[in-house]
Amino acid sequence: MIYSQLFITFFKIGALSFGGGYAALPLIEKLVVHQEKWLTLSDFTDLITISQMTPGPIAINAATFIGLQVGGVRGAIIATFACILPSIIIVSILALLYARYQKLDLMQNILSILRPAVVALIASSGLSILITALWSNQTLHLSHINGILLVIFILAFIGIRKLNWNPILVMLASGLINLIMNLI
Repeated sequence: MIYSQLFITFFKIGALSFGGGYAALPLIEKLVVHQEKWLTLSDFTDLITISQMTPGPIAINAATFIGLQVGGVRGAIIATFACILPSIIIVSILALLYARYQKLDLMQNILSILRPAVVALIASSGLSILITALWSNQTLHLSHINGILLVIFILAFIGIRKLNWNPILVMLASGLINLIMNLI
């Protein structure tokens, strides 16, 4: 019984949480804390912290954590699978439609319209992260910029874009440089 409840609950979360993990949090809270009462509000707050510290999407991490708490390892597997199943179905249908209709002018027109919007979304996220990193106090004034992080950013950007450095090594080196600079 608990496994079917886990499946249904996290299938709903996976199907209705458009906009990413943060958009899913109110739905997860409603279903898991208030409706099913699997977690207390305090436990839910801890869940958010754990889900942010671990790699992967928040909703999937939450599904795994809650499934483990409620139904053990089998519950974790069921909740995680139920959470990703709607995406698998939707992406599979879109891939089939694309494969079938990719040559149509209408499909090419739709994709050409969507490309600039996707680029704008990615650029907006990148700019938001850059601003958060360089101006820790949220005052966008040149006197408040973190100079060390600006230098690290410029070196990393040049290294990746112009010198073809490995992005993973650049991330590790950037973190290490920032750690050393903060310790000094």
